[in-house]
This record gives sequence, C-alpha cells and structure tokens, in this order.
Amino acid sequence: MVKFEITDLNIWFDSTQALKDVSMQVLANEILSIIGPSNSGKTTFLRMLNRLNDLNPRFKMNGDVRFDGEDISNIDVELLRRRIGMVFALPLPLPLSIFDNVAYGMKMAGIKSKKHLAQVVENALKHAYLWEEVKDRMNESAFKLSGGQQQRLCIARTLAVEPDVLLFDEPCSGLDPISTAKVEDAMVKLKEKYTIVLVTNNVKQAARVGDRTAFFLSGELIELDKTEKIFTVPQDKRTDGYIRGKFG
Repeated sequence: MVKFEITDLNIWFDSTQALKDVSMQVLANEILSIIGPSNSGKTTFLRMLNRLNDLNPRFKMNGDVRFDGEDISNIDVELLRRRIGMVFALPLPLPLSIFDNVAYGMKMAGIKSKKHLAQVVENALKHAYLWEEVKDRMNESAFKLSGGQQQRLCIARTLAVEPDVLLFDEPCSGLDPISTAKVEDAMVKLKEKYTIVLVTNNVKQAARVGDRTAFFLSGELIELDKTEKIFTVPQDKRTDGYIRGKFG
C-alpha cells in the first residue's frame, strides 16, 4: 500500500532550488531511510511531507504530493500535522512534568478524562521504550531526564496523538550509542503500526533500520531501493561513493 505518492516535486527557497524533479513513493508500514550529504535536500523533503516548509515565507513548490491518495494541499494543515508527527534532531521537552509532556497534545484536543489520559500516556511511553525508566517519576520535570530519555519522551508525545506517520529528522545525532540503540529498537517496533520516514547522516543507522533507502544528492533523488541492495550493489556510482565515505 502506498502512503505517499510524490510526482515531479520541485522546491525553492527564493531562487535557490532545494529539490529537483523528485518522484517516489513511501510505502505503508515501512521505515524509509533517507541519506545524503549536507544540503542534499533530505530535511526539505521530510518537512514537505507535513507542510512544515510552509512556515518559511521564502518557500515555493510545484509538483504533486498525495497522502493516502489526497493532495496534501487540500488537507487542513493542523489535521495533517496531527496525522504526520515529527521528531526533531534535538529533543524539545516542554517545561512540564513527564506525564504532562506526553498528555499535552491530548489535553489541547480537549480530552479531560484522567483515566483515558493515563492509559494513553502509559501506552505511548511503552511504545517509546521509556515506561520502565519513568513509571515511578511521572510527576518529575521532563528536564531531569537524560538526553536519550528526552528524545524517547518526544517520541511518546508524538505517539500519544495517534498519528499515521512518524517523521524522524536525525533523531540520534546527539545521543550516545546506548540511547541510539533504544531509539532504533523503538522505530523497528513502531513500524508495525506506523509508516516511518527517517532522515539520518549515519549510513550505518540507515542500513540497520531501513526497509528501503533513498539517496539524495544536490536536491536530486539519485537512487531508491531496498536497503540491502543500496548498501551492497548500488546502481549509481555516486551512491556507492557516498556509502563508502568518499564524499559527504
């Protein structure tokens, strides 16, 4: 099943073209890893999926982007961003308790039942592989958590509003190897229920968790294939060069 269908996508910021004639699909319940050097268009592509680029007054685009068959420009942007959640490179917990961080989106949506909130918070923390570490600390400030725990808290906060898609923008860039492994474990488990698009500068991470991998270079989609093929028999010599560390 196709979750996103992107056809002839071009994006500019003023006169600088960030993406050029990108056509591709994102499949349901897959982890799509997106790799490429700096300024290759990876994050621009990711932010296009839930229209975060719209916040930049210099942004313009043409092409066709469909989410579950519907043009994303026709979907209410607030609804779109609830259905397509995003986890950023740096964890951004709110200045609230651990519980209230996870419950924040539900409370903003008008959910008041303490029992319902408690159940959803617990489930979200379990899916983010954080529950066992914080279940006795729910009223503590989220700022008391380690960096890796804060990132998994942000994942839980995103999960609590029950999105369809999770976008990860270099979610492990500031984390130690143990915390990185826990986030990766969470992603692999989460794809059973969600579609995941992961932008990462760590090609080994892309190889570990991605079902398919897309390689971007200078705003162009160079290659998209099953991760095993990309990392063993890439079709384009530029893909091979990047994976081997010859540039980037």
